[in-house]
Amino acid sequence: MTSLSTSTAPPAAVSTTGTTAHLDHDWQRAGDAWGSAASDWACLFEPYALDVVSAIFQRTGIGPGTRLLDVACGSGWAIRYAAGMGATTAGLDASTALMEIAGDRNPGADLRTGTMFDLPWSDESFDVVTSINGIWGDCDEALGEAFRVLRPSGLIGISFWGDGAPNDLRACFKVFARNSPSWHLEGMKKTNGIAFPGVAEGMLERADFEVLERGARVSTLEWPDADIAWRAMASVGPAVPALAHADHDQLRTDVIEAMTPSLGRDGVYRFRNDHHFVIARKPAR
Repeated sequence: MTSLSTSTAPPAAVSTTGTTAHLDHDWQRAGDAWGSAASDWACLFEPYALDVVSAIFQRTGIGPGTRLLDVACGSGWAIRYAAGMGATTAGLDASTALMEIAGDRNPGADLRTGTMFDLPWSDESFDVVTSINGIWGDCDEALGEAFRVLRPSGLIGISFWGDGAPNDLRACFKVFARNSPSWHLEGMKKTNGIAFPGVAEGMLERADFEVLERGARVSTLEWPDADIAWRAMASVGPAVPALAHADHDQLRTDVIEAMTPSLGRDGVYRFRNDHHFVIARKPAR
């Protein structure tokens, strides 16, 4: 559930993947960013994906005997869910810190640290590949790798933030953006482009998938007070450039102020967000 995107590395960064180099995606730096507050991310933020994970798992037929790979698996929350449904699970993420938590959550799962542009599994190893807010715009090559490791007629499900309402987290991310260096903003424009209608479908079709369905759910995050809400927001990868670039105390004040519209009468900070997914199939031989 973490993204290897240009939002975590300046444009000059080059990540070598196999025999090719993927410009603008430094997966190790991305992993460091997303793992900078790994425990907070795992416990406070990652359950945001419950509704969309449930939808993807239902539509891809996750169950006993399914061989599942979760790309950009974060701290293994979705993998744990799949294992509870009987699947044989594997996962990859760029963050060593998050993968340590994933291993504690998922004893026996095949978990590896690396880049989604060069998956360390052989061809046709899996029945289903998922990526929960992990494969974003400008990450077409990652879909090519997903295609390779899927068996013929295997299914892929990817999710990403939509561009519609509700979008309660947007105000917080705007604060991070205003306090970040310019290279971060350029990277975010590329990765967030997937939110627009047809972009994800086009990426999947270019990777030779057959698109089956697009759907949406409302993601809900709840935090009991301002301190925990700040810790949760500060744990996301796109917060890291702002935390390094701006005054920490002022940034915290500005983010908490941006959260005010999401403060409920019960004292809980409750964020609802437009969350989309697309399901596609690798053609049969």
